[in-house]
Amino acid sequence: MSVAASALLAQIDSPHDLRQLDRAQLPLLAQELRDFLLASVSQTGGHLAAGLGVVELSVALHYVFNTPNDRLIWDVGHQAYPHKILTGRREQMTQLRRKDGLSGFLRRAESPYDAFGAGHSSTSISAALGMAVAAHAQGIQREHIAVIGDGALSAGMAFEAMNHAGVLDSDLLVVLNDNDMSISPPVGAISHYLARLLSGRFYNRLRQGGKQVLERVPRVKKFAHRWEEHMKGMLIPGTLFEELGFNYIGPIDGHDLPLLLDTLNNMRAMRGPRFLHVVTQKGHGYAPAEAAPVTYHGVTPFNPNTGKLDKKSAGLTYTKVFSDWICDLATRDERLFAITPAMCDGSGLVEFAQRFPERYHDVGIAEQHAVTFAAGLACEDQKPVVAIYSTFLQRAYDQLIHDVTLQNLDVTFAVDRAGLVGADGATHAGSFDLSYARCIPNLAILAPADEAECRALLQTAYAHVGPALVRYPRGTGPGTVPDQTLATAPWGKGELRREGRQVAILSFGALLTQAQSLAESLDATVANMRFIKPLDTELIQQLASTHTILVTLEENVLAGGAGSAVTEWVQAQDLSVRVLCFGLPDRYIEQGTQLEQLAEAGLDVPQILAAIEVAMSRDMC
Repeated sequence: MSVAASALLAQIDSPHDLRQLDRAQLPLLAQELRDFLLASVSQTGGHLAAGLGVVELSVALHYVFNTPNDRLIWDVGHQAYPHKILTGRREQMTQLRRKDGLSGFLRRAESPYDAFGAGHSSTSISAALGMAVAAHAQGIQREHIAVIGDGALSAGMAFEAMNHAGVLDSDLLVVLNDNDMSISPPVGAISHYLARLLSGRFYNRLRQGGKQVLERVPRVKKFAHRWEEHMKGMLIPGTLFEELGFNYIGPIDGHDLPLLLDTLNNMRAMRGPRFLHVVTQKGHGYAPAEAAPVTYHGVTPFNPNTGKLDKKSAGLTYTKVFSDWICDLATRDERLFAITPAMCDGSGLVEFAQRFPERYHDVGIAEQHAVTFAAGLACEDQKPVVAIYSTFLQRAYDQLIHDVTLQNLDVTFAVDRAGLVGADGATHAGSFDLSYARCIPNLAILAPADEAECRALLQTAYAHVGPALVRYPRGTGPGTVPDQTLATAPWGKGELRREGRQVAILSFGALLTQAQSLAESLDATVANMRFIKPLDTELIQQLASTHTILVTLEENVLAGGAGSAVTEWVQAQDLSVRVLCFGLPDRYIEQGTQLEQLAEAGLDVPQILAAIEVAMSRDMC
């Protein structure tokens, strides 16, 4: 598979090559870049709409600034595919998000142009500020540019960083990529004129000179400052950013390349904290993505001529199981509220939001707020369900402990993407939730083995009075059909799925299929444990008394996980049974298919089988 670059783009192997072009050539380059991005992602799949929206911005930033010496920090990585193409990785785009190929996100180890690794949002301003302070301490003159989306700007961390930057008066440029127009008026000629005026040398020399003169007349200085802010506040939505200490410019049209170049050149000459508000259109230049930017945010391979996406797996996903369950339950329990931190579609809440809008809350990229907001609802006898990815719940760990479990509040956590997640790689893997949650008092932890059990355990957790977490994987299960009732499972109890001899496999979660395959080869017993906390110690005691080896299986890091829980209990009871624990190793598992990742982690059937057989042979000696 290959995608040919057009004539101008084929000459660009680095931003240095880009900067050799005449400005008049840049619009053609932007069009070729957009065409290449579309052709490439249509073959590999990946994040599309956000990248299409920042083509002109990517060209302008690398043209104006001396990257990689000037540090360009992209928030997240969804928007950074054009950046990758312009920074020497064009030919590698055929292996995007594949094993040993290009990451779908930003990685320092991948390129010197990736100044900061980014998989989770809202980190760019903090990182850029840290780099700016370091450069100042070392006497190095360079620019530091953070590009952040309007959704990511909703996170408290972004405002914490801007508050700090304003106090330090550091040389920092924040570029707001506003692709939803959620905080800005329509862009027009007046906005263009203001951007050119406010970023120009004359205005800023006058502004700085006026400040120096007025320092000697404090009352007049205060009046002049209030007049300036009043006039700007009437015309542009930058008052908040100015109050944080930033010189605000914009909003400007992010697809007007000459305007971007002029404004960025002007702002490069300015000092201190600067804030450029750029309005873009997600999916720009490709009609299907413009019409459905959410659909084309992350795509499987598709036909670029028609925009028709390849069909996804026909199986029932765990996310769909959750979606069906919460909608069914909401019709019967008016106390149920659904909360998500900007993951409505990914977490399966689209139908709920349409049917129960008054009980649906998307709080934006604000995981901490989502959890404490749920705690507040629970305090008033409501029944909140927080739908969140495992990797994003990490960002609200303090709130999980102090605001929910310490007060023993009745909040249910539906934790999607638990375990390995395939092409999204290590940044989005749910590798740690069993470990970071198991040590928290009052918190129940449930792990369904298949689709039917997922629905049953969600209902079980919801019916439990107190905080409970249900973790389930990405994608489809083995194909079991959920019972459409709202039946619960026995609290704290696992079940025997197969009886054998010598070896008992204790499976926690969705690796039960592997456990059953192992059992057929070994004539082993299989226990579907269901609960990590409370642990079914009666079942463990029963299996320990009739088997010589207990094997634990989990898609979570070994350190502190379900296997650790079993080992701790066996040791506390001074049982003579041997425990072998299989889980994710103490290293990050990079991108690939989920099957490739399991093999790399040593969690495929052949590797586990070989390890168990070695243990059994030792017992026989």
